Amino acid sequence: MSNGLSSLQLTPVDLSQKIKLGSKSASIEDSVDKTALEAATNTLLTRLSELQEAFYADGRHALLLVLQGRDASGKDGVIKTVYGAFNPIGVHVAAFGPPTPLELRHDFLWRVHQVVPPRGMVGVFNRSHYEDVLAVRVRELAPESVWRARFEHINTFERMLADSGVIIRKCMLHVSSEEQHERLTARLDDPTKNWKFRLEDLKDRDRWDAYTDAYREMLERCSTPWAPWYVVPSDNKAVRNHLIARMLVETLESTNSVFPPMDDAVRTAAEGFA
Repeated sequence: MSNGLSSLQLTPVDLSQKIKLGSKSASIEDSVDKTALEAATNTLLTRLSELQEAFYADGRHALLLVLQGRDASGKDGVIKTVYGAFNPIGVHVAAFGPPTPLELRHDFLWRVHQVVPPRGMVGVFNRSHYEDVLAVRVRELAPESVWRARFEHINTFERMLADSGVIIRKCMLHVSSEEQHERLTARLDDPTKNWKFRLEDLKDRDRWDAYTDAYREMLERCSTPWAPWYVVPSDNKAVRNHLIARMLVETLESTNSVFPPMDDAVRTAAEGFA
């Protein structure tokens, strides 16, 4: 790709190297032509729509995109822009807030398993089961003996999903402290966005380093061949959306989904219809 777009491609976390989660890694250093980026992204979104139609009709697989990131990292923006390219009939969006009293009476994966997309569907998690090794850890909502065991539980759970036909792609939307500050400030200044600002947003700003440690261990422990993690530079929203759209196009193309032939009984019954 030209116009600075050649570097805009996601690769799974490289576990042989230290995972970079500093401010510099939250953005793409190469210059990107904005006009070319917009055109390329629109092309990808059109392609996603085409691929989803065959994916839905084929019905052999499900696709699950897990979005994790700090507050204001852009999870809603990705869903609106990238998943907005899909036909809503084949999409399922699940958002995870604090667990309800009923959910707390079950294992931590109970509420997650219920909303895993069925085959033929494209699903997205806005936050996910990974909150149970992130927020639970940093906010000390459970002892270390509890949350640390969950890394293995998660890997086993995701392996079971993959063996059942669920294609899993996980994106950590990585923003710098400076960019997050600007976005949170915008929420305070804009009356239409005030409702998005929570007291915990301020508290979590003070826990920045603790969250960085938690995210790094999450990526190291839970990026697997069957459910890889991608770190998405997210300071630039347009770049973020382009990267994820391109990765999803490549993922859906790899399924080689095809439209099934007409059922023989239907074909026979329809003879002479035209």
